[in-house]
Amino acid sequence: MYHVLLYYCYTPLAHPEQFRDEHHRLCLSLDLRGRIIVAGEGLNGTVSGTVENCAAYMAAVKADPRFEALEFKIEEAPAHTFQKLHVRVKPEIVHVDLPHIKPYERTGTHLSPAEFKAMKDRDDVVIVDVRSDYEYNLGRFKNAVTLDIENFREFPERVERLQEFRDKKILTYCTGGIKCEKASAFLLEQGFENVYQLHGGIIKYGLEAGGEDFDGKCYVFDGRVAVDVNSVNPTIISECHHCHTPSDRMVNCANPHCNAHLPLCEACAGQLQGACSEACAEHPDKRPYDGTGTYPKISNHYNPAQGLASYKAS
Repeated sequence: MYHVLLYYCYTPLAHPEQFRDEHHRLCLSLDLRGRIIVAGEGLNGTVSGTVENCAAYMAAVKADPRFEALEFKIEEAPAHTFQKLHVRVKPEIVHVDLPHIKPYERTGTHLSPAEFKAMKDRDDVVIVDVRSDYEYNLGRFKNAVTLDIENFREFPERVERLQEFRDKKILTYCTGGIKCEKASAFLLEQGFENVYQLHGGIIKYGLEAGGEDFDGKCYVFDGRVAVDVNSVNPTIISECHHCHTPSDRMVNCANPHCNAHLPLCEACAGQLQGACSEACAEHPDKRPYDGTGTYPKISNHYNPAQGLASYKAS
């Protein structure tokens, strides 16, 4: 049995490059795989590993006083959900080009899943999805306001669309909570007064509140692609890109020059051999379709220590 850990923590890191090296070595020692971002503003990661190694990793991270407030969202998986390990230093732990926003100083009021569930249907509340379009098209809360963004860095320029809700309580949500930290802080900076966020995001809401009233599936950034979160009143809201029948089966177009990430039902995927259109199906560079619609990078002879060596040599 394996665990998948989703986590983040906004906290000042004085020497992110040094921390990155140390953290990479820790992950190597525990055979963890995944994507971890280190920045001067904190730590963000999703990793997979055995139950025992994940427990050791969580204990090591929490032993650092800087990450005392960090919370892990833990899900089960039959094997690694990542092919490789990447630990990188970047300007922000979630890219939105708002480096002056410091969520560890000021952010929206955190709501537990139970508190979010109790508030979300009130007349004086509006729920705002701060994720990208391909995420909320697959799954979102009932009556949520979406902002038509392809990437989170577009969020600041979309805030104008929320002006009509200034007299309401704004409840933001995202996958694991990290985007809401900056989104809610930015809303406060823009003069919105009653700003809240779902602590732990959709994943924690599914684990602790049964995912009630979250329609569809939750897009995740690992090999699983999409996960169920609603065990109370589940439904499908996405439709096949080709035939428009209800489908929450996410694939990457088999044409690598397109590589669109979209729902494609099993029948259409078989007919088009994993492509999103007839044109992509006929492309000479189309990848072979194995029935999954995912194309992880080949990891034969993968050496996770190579990333550390490459980083130190650059």
